[in-house]
Amino acid sequence: MADRDDTIQIGTSVKPETIALNFANRHGLITGATGTGKTVTLQILAEGFSKAGVPVFCSDIKGDLSGIAMPGEPKDFLLKRAEAIGLDDYTFGASPAILWDLFGEQGHPVRTTISEMGPLILSRLLELSEAQEGALNIAFRLADEQNLLLLDLKDLRALLAHLAEAGSEITTSYGNVTKQTIGAIQRRLLVLENQGAAHFFGEPALDIVDLMRIDRNGHGIVSVLAADRLMRSPRLYATFLLWLLSELFETLPEVGDPDRPKLVFFFDEAHLLFDDAPDALVDKVEQVVRLIRSKGVGVYFVTQNPLDVPDTVLAQLGNRVQHALRAYTPREQKAVKTAADTFRANPDFDTAEVITELGVGEALVSTLEDKGVPSVVQRTLIRPPASRLGPITPDERALLMRDSPVSGRYDHAVDRESAYEVLSSRAAASTGATAQTATRGPDAPPQSAGGVADVFAELSPELKEAGLQVLKSFGRSFASSLGRNMGDGGNRILRGIFGSMRR
Repeated sequence: MADRDDTIQIGTSVKPETIALNFANRHGLITGATGTGKTVTLQILAEGFSKAGVPVFCSDIKGDLSGIAMPGEPKDFLLKRAEAIGLDDYTFGASPAILWDLFGEQGHPVRTTISEMGPLILSRLLELSEAQEGALNIAFRLADEQNLLLLDLKDLRALLAHLAEAGSEITTSYGNVTKQTIGAIQRRLLVLENQGAAHFFGEPALDIVDLMRIDRNGHGIVSVLAADRLMRSPRLYATFLLWLLSELFETLPEVGDPDRPKLVFFFDEAHLLFDDAPDALVDKVEQVVRLIRSKGVGVYFVTQNPLDVPDTVLAQLGNRVQHALRAYTPREQKAVKTAADTFRANPDFDTAEVITELGVGEALVSTLEDKGVPSVVQRTLIRPPASRLGPITPDERALLMRDSPVSGRYDHAVDRESAYEVLSSRAAASTGATAQTATRGPDAPPQSAGGVADVFAELSPELKEAGLQVLKSFGRSFASSLGRNMGDGGNRILRGIFGSMRR
């Protein structure tokens, strides 16, 4: 049984269970204990959206999802499942895919700038105290006022050092910022850098358009983020996906309720986003989830337990796939009850009881139907995927990256002039001026300003190299930097909806 043009089949209960594309931007939830089939459900949904011409972003926690880029093999258990649910035309095939990796090892590098991330998300990433977060907000304000571009970690470190040295000048305008507070933030940055986050900050920054590509056959391209190494730093993983969600919200235009989403975003291991999150951050997430549907983006949270998602967010997830849950401890029993209560009841069975009885590859499914009303929950056999179950090989990965539509676009970092270079140059000039005054005396006439060659001659070898990189990249970067970094009449650095807690 093939998907209709306006639906994606999830599986079969007493009838085919589908997601209507015109309600797919109303978001969704995939839950279940480890080993119950959540990843396969994510894979078949990603395949379905891709086939319908909808681009997909998903993170590959275990490496298995990379198999979506290769056709599957006719294994007995897949063929039997296809026969059991009436997939008479079941065939195997790959979905077009782009591989990404924050570390640039298993996919194209993904970068953003410190400025684009903003102080709220960065404070969350660094696990800063309230006083430290306040100091970071002051640092960003200072960068705005002095037109200092914050692109990578060395820019932020240089800015914080500048803030510590400014002392009384900053205290008068913004309040007291102690050197101890700045030192604590610098230590947190060092820890973050040791976790590999330096790869994530810099340029060229990810262009959201590259996550929304359609191939020549009209299929949506599936962006697969390698996350096995990234999961060793769970806070970095959650912060990256949160940043990406906010970038989508800020960048995409309003489209209302389209006949199909412009992009579907799967947020795997969603509990990491909400664990110990401050109320202000949860409020922002709830706001984005509520409003981003009008941008044509469907957000699907994937997690083990429905209790992992706050009620304000959970209430907005209209398409539900619930795999088996255990119910041994009081918390597990509460999770089962919570999951059961969120479904539109089926008079033919006890939903809470069935949740504990589901086998691997089975799920309770309820999706939005006419007028956005949830369907009655049904016990469903999940359809088998058309693509490979399991990871791709290193050779296949290398071939996909070579032939990727973004090959060469992000693979080499660019380090142009930003806060680090500007502040270093100021410090060098100040040191030089002090030395000249000491040598020539305070009453000596000032020397005229030299040209670019004179400035370069006075810089250290490191700054000379930075300056050459600036000259090489400036022509390519200038136009995009205007739109990416400046706003409010050209004197403020733009940040997304998470850029400031009090925005």
